[in-house]
Amino acid sequence: MAGKIKIDGIDKIIIKRLVEDARTPILSIAREVGISGAAIHQRLRKLENSNLMAGSKLILNPKALGYTTTAFVGIFLDSAAMYSSAIKKLKQIPEVVESHYTTGNWAILIKILSKNNEDLMYLLNNDIQRIKGVSRTETFISLDQQINRQITL
Repeated sequence: MAGKIKIDGIDKIIIKRLVEDARTPILSIAREVGISGAAIHQRLRKLENSNLMAGSKLILNPKALGYTTTAFVGIFLDSAAMYSSAIKKLKQIPEVVESHYTTGNWAILIKILSKNNEDLMYLLNNDIQRIKGVSRTETFISLDQQINRQITL
């Protein structure tokens, strides 16, 4: 478990460099900390096995693909029992990029990327609000995103 793993200064440098740029060459990090590339690989394996690291990924720029509207949609369900079936349907909508089971007014909070406001309206009216068990939605359009980061060590 991540809470029980011991992380030393070298591990912190490795993680920091890879969080900054996952394509940082292992040998570059090895030279910086003064150990072999094989030792870096062993440490990375240990960190992965501890579940501290959840993999690495290439991040696409949605705007470069024409997705200019980001929205957060609170979904009200008829009953909590509809949660699993609603999530199953939401997973079939490619523009839904995140979902969270929440406390408070909504049962589900989702993040949607759409080409524009018209596409967002179509998704809401024809895909999301037609899901069995969805009683209504509440939509917030993001005007700007200033913070996008991971938690630090």
